[in-house]
Amino acid sequence: MKMLKPHRPRLERRVVGSTNRWRLPREPFSGDLLALSQMCKAVSIDFDEVLKNPDRLCVSQIQKYFPGNMKKKAIQSGEADVILECLGFTWELHQPQLFQSDTLAKLYVMALARDSANPEKELQKLLRAQLPRKTKEQHPAKKMIISLKINDPLVTKAAFATALKNLYMHEVTLSADDVLGVLAAAHVLQFRSLFQRCVTMMMNGLTPSTIKNFYVAGCKYKEELLTTACERWMEMNLVPLMGTQIHLRKIPQELLHKVLRSPRLFTFSEFHLLKTLLLWVYLQLNNKTQTIPTYETVLAFFRSFPEKCSFLDRDVGQNLMQLFLCLRLHGITKGKDLEELRRINFFPESWLLRATAYHYHALESGGDMAHVNNLSTQAVRFGLLFTQEYTTHSKMIAIYGFFFEIKGIKHGTTSYSFHMQRIRHTDLEFPSLVCEHGPISLRAERLVTYEIRAQTPVGGKWQEFRTNQITQKFGLGKPSCKSHGGGHTGVKIHQAFSEEPMGFSFFHWST
Repeated sequence: MKMLKPHRPRLERRVVGSTNRWRLPREPFSGDLLALSQMCKAVSIDFDEVLKNPDRLCVSQIQKYFPGNMKKKAIQSGEADVILECLGFTWELHQPQLFQSDTLAKLYVMALARDSANPEKELQKLLRAQLPRKTKEQHPAKKMIISLKINDPLVTKAAFATALKNLYMHEVTLSADDVLGVLAAAHVLQFRSLFQRCVTMMMNGLTPSTIKNFYVAGCKYKEELLTTACERWMEMNLVPLMGTQIHLRKIPQELLHKVLRSPRLFTFSEFHLLKTLLLWVYLQLNNKTQTIPTYETVLAFFRSFPEKCSFLDRDVGQNLMQLFLCLRLHGITKGKDLEELRRINFFPESWLLRATAYHYHALESGGDMAHVNNLSTQAVRFGLLFTQEYTTHSKMIAIYGFFFEIKGIKHGTTSYSFHMQRIRHTDLEFPSLVCEHGPISLRAERLVTYEIRAQTPVGGKWQEFRTNQITQKFGLGKPSCKSHGGGHTGVKIHQAFSEEPMGFSFFHWST
């Protein structure tokens, strides 16, 4: 009599892809990269993402049972089939809505796999319970309990409730005060559509009071679009807006350093940028100050330190050295401003000697700036804000005895042009005041390398319009006295004007 050995039960195999490859359904990743790649294509998810997080594939396979119209449909019954325990509360949820959140879907699948030998069949059974039937045929589905622990302090109960509400309603109103917490909740839930909605709202809601928190959130959640928007906003608003408000204190040093190094940074002049940076340092060291101090108060504070060494040479100033290395001290040319730099004893003596030497050699050479050889990092910057009510706006700038007018003109309702032109010192409105403490050059021609940039919000994002680097010989008569590019108008812009002012910058390098 022969004894037949019992056959070992064969494992179920699943065919994936056109090459007839197979894999075991219970194993998220068996080492077969080709089969995994084909399965990812079949369920339309990113292959690299699954390699980092194999559970993502399991969630996507379960999600295919929920057609889009079922996720969006109103719940016919008040009976919930999922109980979520989180933040000390219990939240009643429904399957179709729950699967919009990758985190909740993963928790649900894990609970289903833990409590059932065949989770997919169990899910199909629960799904059929959601379909409309006659009342007498309906059977209450077993409620699944899942738990979620949140360690992010930004996720409040109210923010989490709002995020869960968005699983059911797609037009839930978000306020500017709530959006940061809802963003954090959406990140924890991996609720992508809500997260992106919060990001868009934050990008459109940047103000002096929100810039710090929004930037920190962008860094924390690795949302590059948000951090980039914060940096661009700061590049335009550091000097004209933040430099006048107490919110300047909150700007992180790392963000400030990025902005100072940016070629798009807007400033009225190099000296205006210096004053803004000195104010930021003052506010860091005087954290009880609740109002913006006068410039004289800031100067008096730094003069109060002993004169044996400069502020930046002290221990408290060493960590700030990299910020002030971004300044272009050679661009501060007024004698009064240079004298102030010496009196406050802020900069090392070697820095001031180097800037003074630059000015001496430039004046000795008739105004030629031989020490400047890189327009993007060394050129002297001048800026002008053009607001919506302006039809024309201009200001005069002076450098080593040469005088230029920078000017913006509005053409119609959506067209603007910007240019600069050389002017005679005798044509100045108040020549005696302008020339009292500065040189005057009588040279008929002046070779200048320059660039003109204009920045304005377009569709909620800051856009830059610019000329190329131009080298031009400026005379005192027409047409040689006007800048080149776009005829004689430098930069032309044809865009709808927003309520934000337009930043208009000249980068000037005399050769």
